[in-house]
Amino acid sequence: MADINRRLGLRHLRSAPTAHIRHHRRGRLVHDGPGLSFWFRPLTAALSEVPVDDRELAMAFHARTSDFQDVTVQATVTYRISDPAVAAARLDFSIDPDSGGWRGAPLEQLATLLTETAQQHALDVLARTPLAAALVDGVASVRQRISDGLAAEPRLPATGLEVVAVRVVAIRPEPEVERALRTPAREQIQQEADRATYERRAVAVERERAIAENELASKIELARREEQLVEQRGTNARREAEENAAADGVRAEAEAARTVRLARAEAEAARTTGEARAQAQAAWLGVHGEADTATLHALTATRLAENLPRIDSLTLSPDVLTGLLAKLARPGGEDR
Repeated sequence: MADINRRLGLRHLRSAPTAHIRHHRRGRLVHDGPGLSFWFRPLTAALSEVPVDDRELAMAFHARTSDFQDVTVQATVTYRISDPAVAAARLDFSIDPDSGGWRGAPLEQLATLLTETAQQHALDVLARTPLAAALVDGVASVRQRISDGLAAEPRLPATGLEVVAVRVVAIRPEPEVERALRTPAREQIQQEADRATYERRAVAVERERAIAENELASKIELARREEQLVEQRGTNARREAEENAAADGVRAEAEAARTVRLARAEAEAARTTGEARAQAQAAWLGVHGEADTATLHALTATRLAENLPRIDSLTLSPDVLTGLLAKLARPGGEDR
């Protein structure tokens, strides 16, 4: 849409670089080209604005396959106006000199032309294709057929149009048919999922069995080693008892031998001591046998004195002292 400003009864037009402007004044072409900017009188000017940029036209239409199944075709056509003069001559691209908007709907006419032409070629190819083939290879065949049909269509160059590209987005059947077609695939996928689940469970069971077998083998090995340990402990205890018994026997024999030796030594010592005492007693008796009576009395008194208790003090009464003095005063000084 062109930008038009008012100044004192004149108009100033400024267009975009993607808009081709044709300005006629009194039947003569005054301005012609994209991205123009100029002043004009609204009463004597005839203006046309033709877009020259690439435009996308999305279309969706219904078709029927060879097996009488309805499908929906979604496609996009990219086109451009390659000859603005021809397009402005064939379609109404005139604009209002006051607002700059189109007086008609030229782009809608172009869209109708392209849609009907593309739909005609798509219907033609799908009418000879069964539904299964259309869903599998229909996108490529329909795209190729629409591209060839639009390229061979004489009305498009005569209108100044050029088709840049054709894209077929999808070919879809009716919802009921689509659900019916999805059912086998879904069942197959479900079967694959179930089989994978069963296989996973089987693998898990097998692993659990292997783990249980390993645990059982470990327990058996542990029990066997415990049995060996108990047996070894019994052997060690028996051997230790035998060693202790042998050691006790050796100690008992050594103790008995020592006791015997001590007893023999004590007996020998006692015999020797007795013999010595006997010899000493015999010698003592021999000595006393040879001594006179006075000597024996003196020795007896000495031994008796040795065995008497100790006398710390002696008290003599006058009577004893008188008698003792009387005995001393007797003639000869002897006590008869």
